[in-house]
Amino acid sequence: MRISIHKSSSVDLLHGPILRSMLIFAIPLFFSGVFQQLYNTMDTVIIGHTLGDEALAAMGAAGAVYDLLMGFAFGIGNGLAIVTARSFGSGDMGLLKKSVAASLVIGACITAVMTIVVRFILYPFLGVLNTPAEIIDQSYAYVSTITLFMVVMFAYNLCAGLLRAIGNSVMPLVFLILSTMLNIVLDLFFITQLGMGVRGAAAATVIAQGVSVAACIIYIGKKARMLIPEKSHFVWDQKLYQEMVAQGLSMGFMNCIVSAGTAILQSGINGLGYLVIAGHTAARKLFQFLLMPSMAINQTVSTFVSQNRGAGQAGRIRKAMFCAYLYGLAVASLATLLMVFLAPTAVRLLSGSSEQVVIENGAMYLRVVAPSLAILCVLNATRMGLQAVGKKILPLLSSVIELIGKILFVIFFIPRFQYKAVIFCEPIIWCFMVTELLIAFWTDPFIKAKEKGAEIEKGA
Repeated sequence: MRISIHKSSSVDLLHGPILRSMLIFAIPLFFSGVFQQLYNTMDTVIIGHTLGDEALAAMGAAGAVYDLLMGFAFGIGNGLAIVTARSFGSGDMGLLKKSVAASLVIGACITAVMTIVVRFILYPFLGVLNTPAEIIDQSYAYVSTITLFMVVMFAYNLCAGLLRAIGNSVMPLVFLILSTMLNIVLDLFFITQLGMGVRGAAAATVIAQGVSVAACIIYIGKKARMLIPEKSHFVWDQKLYQEMVAQGLSMGFMNCIVSAGTAILQSGINGLGYLVIAGHTAARKLFQFLLMPSMAINQTVSTFVSQNRGAGQAGRIRKAMFCAYLYGLAVASLATLLMVFLAPTAVRLLSGSSEQVVIENGAMYLRVVAPSLAILCVLNATRMGLQAVGKKILPLLSSVIELIGKILFVIFFIPRFQYKAVIFCEPIIWCFMVTELLIAFWTDPFIKAKEKGAEIEKGA
């Protein structure tokens, strides 16, 4: 059975030209990523220009903790949406609704537990990360405000993920643009008018994200009712819940391990002084913008592979992956060209700093990592593809490689080579990760299958 959807805002990823449909689906995701990044970037710009380098460093030091905690919740949401996308691809309306019901139950339970646990471990964890004493209170104020409302962040990610699962990447963008504008206004009001400092930036982010949640729910209720489960769909289905919990936790732990590695790396950076932290914070914000085109195609790969896995179309998946790889090479080439000429100016404008250490370190970081975007795009697209075909352990292994690599850099290389070791840390580790992932993906039985609906082995 082929499910009928709202055609004006959905893309058919199961039929027709592959590259064209992927690009159409990815364009709204790209702009969604840009506006999502504006949330944190406007915090950076306003804090850097109004509160100074110390406050900017405080937000940067808290960023690794925020990524660790929220990455897990977001990974859970994306993992759950993968199962919904497979159900959509198979044309099973009943299973689709049951997967949505299970997503709500699983997500609510996990978010509640995380919110409670975080309240007890957050401040000590900032201390473990070697956060400088002069900024630790500000760092705590920022991240504690956001994590108190993790349910809002999770709810938006799940709603947007479910819409993307049925081929709709446009409407999440519309809601996000609206809430981003609200975030900017609230940032200015809370920080410059109410004098709330970094806590005001966090509050603005939470409120704006809540608007996105409300908008998504209203739209789903009116235009995507296939995603609204009925009472009967909440009935316990052990096999489905086991699959969804495993898929969600796999992606959640993957993000968590990646973020843990980032937090560990941040602990090494924190020991280099607040000016180095400020420069790295500004550079990372800019790098996130360079990542936007790659992230869009990676999210597209997740939905494309999930739907076509449900439909048993291995051939379309193979072609889609090669399209994603070529796309990543093009993005890296453009990013490298831009950073050769614009890196110092971009760091200066974003940070608001006149300190030479801040500007030089930030520019050097961007010029080294920009060419590595090609490796990172192949890495993430392949990892998303593995998740989407149902693999749960092999994608985690790549994250473990990353975690171990960052631990080694913090212990052995950063103390000796200082910030230069930070710059080269991730590109070197990515080379090891992408090797493992490419082997795992292209040797998968389903991916190698030549006929539609070929059976695959369950397991890793």
